[in-house]
Amino acid sequence: MTRKFFVNLPVRDLPKSMAFFTALGFEFDPKFSSDHSACMLVSEGTFVMLLTESFFGGFTKRELCDTRTHEEALFSFSVESRSDVDAIVAKAVAHGGVSAGPPEDHGFMYDQGFYDLDGHGWNVVWTNPSAT
Repeated sequence: MTRKFFVNLPVRDLPKSMAFFTALGFEFDPKFSSDHSACMLVSEGTFVMLLTESFFGGFTKRELCDTRTHEEALFSFSVESRSDVDAIVAKAVAHGGVSAGPPEDHGFMYDQGFYDLDGHGWNVVWTNPSAT
């Protein structure tokens, strides 16, 4: 069996969140999107469902985390080069995101993070193939 992985994230303004992630190079599958949800393609079998807060609330009995003040998770994705790390974070900030700090070079890995329009933490990672 091939597993598919879905992360569900509440967002305050679905069209703005979709525009933000489109600017970072992500695409959406219209077959699994609606007025209250959008299926963002991360890789084959990996998806992020952006759900309006009210729609997301129907899937849980717990209160939503205020991501402006609390960290609920850190979502990481890889890119093909160090310059891609810098470019994606720069695009995120240019489109309303917030830098999570300067890039870190660990020798075998280079990464930098940002917070999206809803305060969800994202980390962009490049792994040095010659360091392994």
